[in-house]
Amino acid sequence: MKLFSLAEANEIIPVIRPKLDRLKQLSARLGDLREDARAAAAASHMGGGMPAGPAYVTMLSEIGAIIDELAEIGIQLKDHSRGLIDFPSLREGRVVLLCWQLREPEKIEWWHETQAGFAGRQHI
Repeated sequence: MKLFSLAEANEIIPVIRPKLDRLKQLSARLGDLREDARAAAAASHMGGGMPAGPAYVTMLSEIGAIIDELAEIGIQLKDHSRGLIDFPSLREGRVVLLCWQLREPEKIEWWHETQAGFAGRQHI
């Protein structure tokens, strides 16, 4: 597991923000197609399909690529619809998570214990 200093995590935010914005857009678009995809899956025994099928698959592939890229960097994606991510970090000798999401300034201001989750966020 990669551990980030606060400075390292803050340096990455401007680089990954566009990726998180794209992930949020793709997630919303997939949500719009969810019912069509369910209907197509239910009809798959008869050939199935949906008009937006190729675009749906392309969006799933792009989402997967972005998620893989974040994971390779060491970032934990918590909620792609909110652009919520965590950066593992050391604080007082233990691993904690620096927490950031799209609606926040491009500076990490929150952290939480690994088991606490978003609800346990504390100001840095």
